[in-house]
Amino acid sequence: MEFAIHASHFVLPDRTAGEGYLSVVDGKVGEWSAERPACEIVERAGSWVAPGFVDTHIHGFLDHDVMDCDADGVNEASLALASHGTTSWLPTTLTAPSEQIGRACASVRAAADARDDDFAGARIAGIFLEGPFFTEEHKGAQNPAYMCDASLEMVESWQEAAGGLIVKCSLAPERAGSAQFVADATAAGYVCAMGHSSATYEEGLAAVEAGATMFVHTYNAMSGLNHREPGLVGLAMSTTDTVAELIGDGHHVHPAAIRALVRAKGWQHVALVSDALRCAGMPDGDYMLGEFPIVLSGGAARLRDAGNLAGSVLTLDVAVRNMVEWGVAEPDEAMRMASEVPAASAGIGDVCGSLAEGRVADIVVLDESLALTDVFLGGTRLD
Repeated sequence: MEFAIHASHFVLPDRTAGEGYLSVVDGKVGEWSAERPACEIVERAGSWVAPGFVDTHIHGFLDHDVMDCDADGVNEASLALASHGTTSWLPTTLTAPSEQIGRACASVRAAADARDDDFAGARIAGIFLEGPFFTEEHKGAQNPAYMCDASLEMVESWQEAAGGLIVKCSLAPERAGSAQFVADATAAGYVCAMGHSSATYEEGLAAVEAGATMFVHTYNAMSGLNHREPGLVGLAMSTTDTVAELIGDGHHVHPAAIRALVRAKGWQHVALVSDALRCAGMPDGDYMLGEFPIVLSGGAARLRDAGNLAGSVLTLDVAVRNMVEWGVAEPDEAMRMASEVPAASAGIGDVCGSLAEGRVADIVVLDESLALTDVFLGGTRLD
């Protein structure tokens, strides 16, 4: 029940280590050592060993969507995600009728409850509510018919259906009562994120001062940076105690804009997310996002009628490689942006996103070109 991975680089909780061995004992992370231990060795010379990736904003995968309200579909998506190195995720809802959001939350709970110890899919680490507390001007691919002012009572009703799984919620801070909602929701233990918003810098700052700590897919569907009107993008860049989500697929944000954001905030405050849709992992063609038809073509998913981006087909292993190839981050920084940073930002850093000794051994191995070669879930290597 014990083995050690021999590799050239290790992304550890407090440092990045060079050549050595990381032991795994009974499915848990053991010690890192520069010396060869007396156990079975998994030889991966030249490779990187890092925590499994943590996707904190993702709607679906492999033709399954959280809003299908289908527990089996959630678990099928989990199985597919794990093969791409995502070992924990927050199934993400979108703006819809309140009753459907409740059913979606209940289905995620049912999916988590249905798993046994042998389930080889990404772990459900919580739920992210993306909407419905947004503004129509920056609706993106969300239905404005169901948008409303933020309500903790609504969130708590969905939380009951979710069995306590909701950890993160989002809002447009210019809507009435938003600052009070943020204060109350933060006190209740939720992480509050700002997005799909036309908020001024000042309106966003009021939410930050009330406790909001995140920005939803930064740059996309939010008020942009202008030298006289900084908007939410300016707020994201200039606040040091917040974390900015980022879709690193090259379609949603230009690499130069990504570099600007990361240089402004530091990689420690940028969380890579996929915002992946049901068409992720699928061939080009026609799909649905909620009530809207979308078209996947050339790696971009767009609303069929409006033509704007609807989400992505990104996986976090690709996002990590993009960050390095675009000169945004060093390899170890990019891997932390896809594991340690998102986990901490969503308040789940105590259960995933780290190779801390004693943690469940959810591990990814990437070769010298940063291609994913191995995924270990609870110390068991996936085929």
